[in-house]
Amino acid sequence: MNDNRTVVERFYTAFQRLNAPEMNGLYSSNGIIYSNPVYGLLNNDEVHCMWALFCSSVKDFSFSFSDIELLDEEYTTCRWNLSYTILQTGRKVNMRAKSFMRLSEGRIIEHSDAFRLSTFIGQAYGWTGWLFGWTGFLKKKAQLKARKSLVEYIGNVET
Repeated sequence: MNDNRTVVERFYTAFQRLNAPEMNGLYSSNGIIYSNPVYGLLNNDEVHCMWALFCSSVKDFSFSFSDIELLDEEYTTCRWNLSYTILQTGRKVNMRAKSFMRLSEGRIIEHSDAFRLSTFIGQAYGWTGWLFGWTGFLKKKAQLKARKSLVEYIGNVET
């Protein structure tokens, strides 16, 4: 079980350095399931590309993690804090979240990050987000925009 703690520490230490290839190398090569409130459910290469896209599109980045908890031989959780500026908009985002990971044979096979989507929207979209980030309409719009940017990124990587 301490090996799982090491994997989680290595993953988030790589994230602190915005090192997407190192992060992606800690996922299983036999299939990955990832989810968060912005992108929804992602699989395999979508996960790898999402991290590469994120790591290349932020500045003023700060990340810390704590409270790694080994729930059993497969499942682990931890808390994290993240702060960055979105390059395209110049808006500052500060998030607190909890991660859930399932590991097998020293690799991450399932990963989800839980945070308030409305808080993210409020920061990422400015005053419109603060006023309407709680609505289903704006939440869906933010999710579709994130998915679209990921699909475009994947298309550029493949060509």
